[in-house]
Amino acid sequence: MEIRPVSGVFGAEIFGVDLSGPIQDEVFRAIHSALLRHGVLFIRDQVLSREAQIRFAQRFGKADIHPIANGMEEYPEVVKVWKPAGESACFGTGWHTDNTFFENPTILSFLYGAKIPPVGGDTLYASTSAAYQALSQTMRGMLDGLVAVHSASRAYDPKTTGESKYSGEAAIPYRYSSAVEQEVEHAVVRRHPETGHSSLYVNPMFTQRIIGLKPRESDALLQFLYQHIAQPDFQCRFRWATGSLAIWDNRVTQHYALDDYREHERLMYRVTVSADTPAG
Repeated sequence: MEIRPVSGVFGAEIFGVDLSGPIQDEVFRAIHSALLRHGVLFIRDQVLSREAQIRFAQRFGKADIHPIANGMEEYPEVVKVWKPAGESACFGTGWHTDNTFFENPTILSFLYGAKIPPVGGDTLYASTSAAYQALSQTMRGMLDGLVAVHSASRAYDPKTTGESKYSGEAAIPYRYSSAVEQEVEHAVVRRHPETGHSSLYVNPMFTQRIIGLKPRESDALLQFLYQHIAQPDFQCRFRWATGSLAIWDNRVTQHYALDDYREHERLMYRVTVSADTPAG
């Protein structure tokens, strides 16, 4: 197995592994170690069934069943991320960390490319741990101890995102539940339970406000952090190809799916996993 960094900040490609069948413990440990070190991994030329994708993801944690985006009927842990040709992408098209509106948030995401457009559809990733380390000591001290409110309402409210997603007319069907409006609280600065590294744990898709600040103060601070995290200095970029698998650690990353391939179809399959205990 060979590991090659893709940028000077974070991210790596792995070569020489086949994830379609049983994975030896030493191979799993090497992949797990690389993920902790690099934050996001890209593994090309894989032929993965849904069973194989779920099986591999569950080596890392408990597979999530999304409370809003419907999973596949036969594989409820798998969200079929399909964009038909001629339509705009509508899933993940903005900076975010997956599922921070969960009380016990997703820790890892596994996205597999089954049908990829000939050009476009890249995913941008940002290291929220590198972004935290780049802040001044004074700013880090101010952020430590702050708590933010997260909710899915901005991303999934049918009044703003369209009723078609909930009526079965959209490529990715949703089901409306109390999870859309539920609010949860998470620390603004999160310490990784395995590496001990601190990272910024706010994102413009799901973070609503910072507790204890006036609305203008909260908005100003959050906008600063969003813009800070999105700087190219903390990014890497992945150009997809059919058979590629991307794995990222949501505790230390954000990502952005580019919507620049309207004339082409794209089909992906996503599995996410959570830890046994809530985020620290």
